[in-house]
Amino acid sequence: MGLYSEEIRNITDKSSEQLFEFASSDESKAEQSGYSNYSYWRSTWKSFLKNKLAVFLLILVIGIVFFVLIQPYLPYQKSPTEIYLDEETGYQVRNLSPNDEFWFGTNSIGQDLWSRIWAGTRTSLLIGVVVAFVEVIVGITIGALWGYSRRLETPISHAYNVIENIPTTIVLILMSLILRPSISTIIIAMCITGWVEMARFLRNQIVILRDREYNLASRTLGTPSHRIILKNLLPYLVSIIMLRMSLAIPFAIGAEVFLTYIGLGLPISEPSLGNLINEGRVLMMSPDLRYQLIFPSVVLSIITISFYIIGNSFADAADPKNHV
Repeated sequence: MGLYSEEIRNITDKSSEQLFEFASSDESKAEQSGYSNYSYWRSTWKSFLKNKLAVFLLILVIGIVFFVLIQPYLPYQKSPTEIYLDEETGYQVRNLSPNDEFWFGTNSIGQDLWSRIWAGTRTSLLIGVVVAFVEVIVGITIGALWGYSRRLETPISHAYNVIENIPTTIVLILMSLILRPSISTIIIAMCITGWVEMARFLRNQIVILRDREYNLASRTLGTPSHRIILKNLLPYLVSIIMLRMSLAIPFAIGAEVFLTYIGLGLPISEPSLGNLINEGRVLMMSPDLRYQLIFPSVVLSIITISFYIIGNSFADAADPKNHV
């Protein structure tokens, strides 16, 4: 029995030597960290590209923006403010239907509608982009301070209540009456109250996130407040910020159209989509002249709908919950 046990022990020892070996320690490897090629923005972009409609509209918007920038420098382009005369009669070529010379026809005083539409699109996009940029910067700054700092919560809340209870329409009308109607006047009027919704929404989200464990740990370790806001809080809100910014552009364009509709927008000499739609609205009941309303309305609809769909799609793609 003892001899048999000794043989089994010898076989086990030989098998162990063949199957196992002692591991050696290497202090240099202990300093090495794991590596991942994950990129948040690359993952966001890949997710966005899956939405074919949003990608198509993004290409369309980029094409429109590029075209309106280079359109005045292309050949055979007419001035958007010049009044054209008939060479034979010497009269204005008024309400001329689209043809080879005037691609979108002319308006009631003989101006080229093609050039005026793209000049108006250029003006409206400028207003929309500037207003959206200001709203995002001011809204993010005030919203982050409002949600994170308990000392600033009360004064900012009082200021918010005052501004929020003043109708935006009243502010737009008063600014248009006080200041001379111009692009800067409309931008200032929209920026006065435009940041409020962004700030309030951002504040609510930051209040939810600010007392989570990792933020408490950062404050305990002495991390500055601005670094916590920039590194711990705002990255979670990228999708919300992008959505609000994309919606601010069509809202600003729509507000400009509304101000023009009530007679407080840009002067008639300044082409804009609001002016063009307002001019076409008067002629809407005449079948032969409806093109003066249809063309600018189609351009406006394409821009606003495209920004809305692109913003929603990018917000979904940028949501960290959709990333692995």
